[in-house]
Amino acid sequence: MCYAMGVNMKTTVAFKTPKGKTEVLKAYDSLAEGWMQPNEKMYIDTRFGKAYVIATGRTDAPPLILLHGSAMNSVMWLKDAQEYSAMYRVYAIDLPGEPGRSSEEQLPFLGKEFAEWLLDVYESLSLQRASLIGISLGAWLAVKFAVNYPDKVDKLVLLCPAGIGPQRTSFLFKMIGHMLLGEKGMDLLYKKVNGNRPIPEVIQNYQKLIGKNFNYRRETIPLYKDEELRRLSMPLLLLVGEKDIMLHSDITAERISKLLPQADVTIIPGAGHTLVNLTDRIQKFLIVSEK
Repeated sequence: MCYAMGVNMKTTVAFKTPKGKTEVLKAYDSLAEGWMQPNEKMYIDTRFGKAYVIATGRTDAPPLILLHGSAMNSVMWLKDAQEYSAMYRVYAIDLPGEPGRSSEEQLPFLGKEFAEWLLDVYESLSLQRASLIGISLGAWLAVKFAVNYPDKVDKLVLLCPAGIGPQRTSFLFKMIGHMLLGEKGMDLLYKKVNGNRPIPEVIQNYQKLIGKNFNYRRETIPLYKDEELRRLSMPLLLLVGEKDIMLHSDITAERISKLLPQADVTIIPGAGHTLVNLTDRIQKFLIVSEK
């Protein structure tokens, strides 16, 4: 998810309390045990602290980096990573300042720090180029990196990206209203974010645990300028949900189609902000764009 609420505040750290951090990471490790294929879990160095990576797939396969959304971590890629690892060396990376195992410091959206963080990840993993798949905040970061270091991005897959179409101001009020209704209200909000589709109970419980213990980002996510987006000359796949209650997906799709005619753009009917079960579509794009 991408809970940037349009209020300028000083950046902070991911977790509200040490106890809350322990609870979230304990659940993280439990869920990560479901990573069925052989994998390697590691901390790597960046100038902004440690980054946590779950790597899977053949070490000689083309590299594919997965970037999760805000208020989540790399366990969201459990199922997808298994599919992608058949053809790629997959690196699922916890973003800094999010409820995962990377550094807790929340980097500013303005400036190049986020892009430099990912550049350091590349260098620590000895990657010259890689394809990127990002969702929500992770897709925003994928764009930021590709704008600043286009020669390091092979192919770009953006799922409901922030920073291209504006955020829906109504979402803040919806979120507050649902919070006032307690746990049932938050369950309903999560369902709406998911396009009114049910969420597996284990994931919903994990989201609620994170919600209790995570310091949501409150800065406005800046929109990319047209001249920045025009730098994305690599093969690009954009997938957005028709019923996204957090971002104006129609504007996102319109801007990318107008500025990048080579991009493959789809608005998924009935889908919300959380996009799932798209690995077949994404792998087809990755394979075809190699030819």
